[in-house]
This record gives sequence, structure tokens and C-alpha cells, in this order.
Amino acid sequence: MKIGLLGCDEQILAIASAAVEAGHTLSPAYDVPSDLPPALLGIDRQPREQWQGLLEEDLCDAVLVGVDGWNEQRAEQVRTLVQAGRLLLVGHPASLSMLWAYELDMILADSTATVIPALAARQHPIIQSLRTLIEQSIAGNGPLGSIESLQFERRQPTRNEDSVLASFARDADIIRVLIGDPSRLMALGGGDSGWATLAVGLSGPDQVSVRWHVAKGKTPELSIQLLCEHGRICIEIPPEDRGAWKVSHQSDSEASDPLLNFPSETTDFQPADVLLAHLLQTAHGENQGSSERLIPPATWPDAARTIELAETIPRSVKRGRGIDLHQEEFSELGTFRGTMASLGCGIIMAGLFIVFVATLVGGVARAAGWDFGERLASIWPYAILTTLLLFLVLQFLPFLLPKKANKNADAEGSFARDS
Repeated sequence: MKIGLLGCDEQILAIASAAVEAGHTLSPAYDVPSDLPPALLGIDRQPREQWQGLLEEDLCDAVLVGVDGWNEQRAEQVRTLVQAGRLLLVGHPASLSMLWAYELDMILADSTATVIPALAARQHPIIQSLRTLIEQSIAGNGPLGSIESLQFERRQPTRNEDSVLASFARDADIIRVLIGDPSRLMALGGGDSGWATLAVGLSGPDQVSVRWHVAKGKTPELSIQLLCEHGRICIEIPPEDRGAWKVSHQSDSEASDPLLNFPSETTDFQPADVLLAHLLQTAHGENQGSSERLIPPATWPDAARTIELAETIPRSVKRGRGIDLHQEEFSELGTFRGTMASLGCGIIMAGLFIVFVATLVGGVARAAGWDFGERLASIWPYAILTTLLLFLVLQFLPFLLPKKANKNADAEGSFARDS
């Protein structure tokens, strides 16, 4: 398989190295640095201005897109590749713009392209076992009793706004897998120095309380603690490809060992290999489902949702209040309906203003004997009626357009609203 490269980052370089080791060809490569890993030194590096070569299917079968140095030009390149129907694997988060993420989602609805986000942690066996334990606890038959809280501690050396929000966007995918889509978000911290100690509180659809916070660390690491009525479980997640996930627990219950279904340590899970395998299966049109896989691979709507959650944090910090998260379908039809609703409100306000102005002009014209002013003021009912009729005709526009098969028709987005 021939794989193109557009930009790079740590995740994408690991996937590219795994592809070369598996015998695949990396060609061509655009906008990549010169200090590449030894396995990638022989790739066909091309000038960044000639990136349109990635649009040719006979030149490469899929494209890896990195996020380092992300800018509006790279965002436009990704839009063009999606419109051309290419298969992409994109580092996450590519951009912390919700509008860009959902714009790409709507483009995907009308394209044969597939965008795979680099979110492999959700498929780790420990995450799958943890979700099963949480489901049991919510149902009332968990070995550790009912859930009290789920805590995430993200440790990293750099704790500015962009790096903290990027880490949250990656961890938010695990949160969504474990508890479902959060219904409320509250952030504490932010500002010039508050990002180094940012804390985010979320509540799931089953009222599971989640706390995510950032702390100082020499390397990017994540700790997950599930606190229950009769004990706790702690999961230590090292940087990608740098060690094994470790699980420990404390229990004051005489019930069965909660770690019977948990591997105490895993070394065979390589995110780069998992994402590469998903890319190859998608390219060959193979079924992504599996009877043994409880959690499916992440899709672009999943990635867009995490980007939106991350974008909500600065809004919560600025306003100093919680944000209620609601569900809404993001599609061209939904956008049309929203535009028509806004336009309808504008027409009503404009109509009231016209009535006021026409009445005033008509009264002044009659008092001054101005015939033209009277005739001009008398036509306002017809102008408003014509505008309303045109507005009503526009409501039937979606029914006149051909219906297209939308592979993301069931994918929902969410929007944030101040509570």
C-alpha cells in the first residue's frame, strides 16, 4: 500500500514508521522536517507547494496528516482532500475550532472520503474492561458498589492554553467512551497562569461525576481513578509507545476481585499498529466490526465532539459558570433550518420597523399634502406580504433537492449553551 504524508507530529511519525516496518511505501511526503526517524530517512520528500499530488489516487492510496505547525493553509488542504474523496488518518486534535471540525463533518456527508482520527486509546483492553465495570456499577451489580466519581489527572511538562486544551481533547474521547456524552461542563482556572492548574468537572447522562485536571510532569502521562463505594481502581497510562499500562486497586469489600477481568499490565498494545491496521482495513473495505471488540474505532464525529468539548472550556472559564451541553444534528438540513429560523425572526423585526416608519411617513405626508409620500406609505402591506410569501416558498426548498445517501446521517453533534 502506498501512503502519502502531509505534515507530521509524534503520532503520525509513529504510524509512518510502523507502516514502513510492515512493508508499505511512504510516497510522497510534503511539509515534513529533515530530522526524521531512521526508518523514514529514505522517503520521497517533495516541496510543500506541490501537495496537490496527494489528490491523485494512483500516487497514493491513503494520506497521513500531521498537526505540528497547523495553520489555515493545512486546514484548507484537508478540506480539499476530503472533497476529493481521499482516505485520511489525521493526528488529534488537528484544530481546536469546532466550526472547522463540523464543517469537515458536513463535507464528509457529501463525499466518499473517510477521515480517521488518531484516537487509539479507546480500544485498549483496559479501557474496555473499565467501561464494563462502570456499566455494572451503574446497574447496581458492580463488585465495588456504586460509583462516587471518575478522576483524570493529566501530567505534562508544558501547560499553556493550547497544550492543555489539546490534551483534554484527547482524554475527552476516553471520557465519552466510559460515561457517554457529558451533559454539563464546568471549568476552574484559566487566565494567564491558571491553565497550569486547570480543573474541569463533567457529568454524564447517568449522573456520573467526572473530574479532569492537569498537573506538572516530566513526560505526558495520564492517571485514571475510579472511586466507588467499596474501593477504587487506578490506571496509569504512560506516553504512547513508551511502556505498559498498569492497573492497581484497593477494596474493602469481600465480593469478588474487581480485577478478574483486568490485565494487571499490558505491553502488546501499540497505538500506531492499531491505527495502521484500522487504516488498512478501511482502505480494503473490510468490516470494522468484531464480536470481540466492545468499543469501535473512533470516527470523525467522535473527534469533532471532543474538539467541541475542549473549545467549551475557555467559554466556561471566561464566564465563570457551568455550560449545559445539548444534542443537535449537524447537517446541511439543520444549518438550513437554523438559517431560516434566524431569517424569520429578522423579517418580523424588520416588518414591525417598516410599519412604524410607514405610519409615520403617511401621517406626515397627509398633513403636508404630499401625494407621493401617501402612495409610498400605502404600499407597505404589499411589500411585507410579498416578503412573507417568498420566505414561505423557501421552506419547501429542501423537498425539491435530491436526497443523497448520508453515511453520517445518524451521527449527532452537540452545542454548548450557558446555563
